[in-house]
Amino acid sequence: MLKNLEEVRVFMERINLTPGLAQAKPIRDSLKEHYGTDVGRCYQCGKCTAGCPVAFAMDYTPREIVRLLQLGLKEEALKSKTIWLCATCDTCSTRCPREVEPAKLMEGLRQEAKAKGLVADKRLDLFNDLFLQLVEKYGRVHEMGLILKFNLLSAQPLKDAGHGPGMFLKGKINPLPHTIKDNGEVKQIFARVRDLGGEGK
Repeated sequence: MLKNLEEVRVFMERINLTPGLAQAKPIRDSLKEHYGTDVGRCYQCGKCTAGCPVAFAMDYTPREIVRLLQLGLKEEALKSKTIWLCATCDTCSTRCPREVEPAKLMEGLRQEAKAKGLVADKRLDLFNDLFLQLVEKYGRVHEMGLILKFNLLSAQPLKDAGHGPGMFLKGKINPLPHTIKDNGEVKQIFARVRDLGGEGK
């Protein structure tokens, strides 16, 4: 909260972003080419953030990530936890009146951050990898296997262990994984992603 007149003056001081916007044009063009969405179209209405179900846990909201990219501050966006918390539910993209597609940006930024070793939280990256491994193997997620592997590999073996018996007795988790009928198609999707240069575990 602003406490005195000097703080109010500093807060109200005008900041000229025009030079920064001009310098950031190559970055915006690159994003448009690689991710197929133009951050320059965003006018910061905030509808993406208002509809995001996990915005409360992010260090930058989806609107702020887009703003960072508009200003060419891509490294800041790549280092943020936000890109790893995004559930890719597409609510932001659906609500955007300018068709910016923040969800597509988040996915691209995740891949780029991982390639550059800028993963803000290694546990989020581990969870993401384990989740994809299970989907490739069984065609769906095996929740109990995911929890056990994640807790063991993230050095917190007893985390949430107290919830296990109750969930098991209520049939909420199963110790054995289920495989979908034709898992070959799912495996083909993963193989295709690898052929296109994507990362697969």
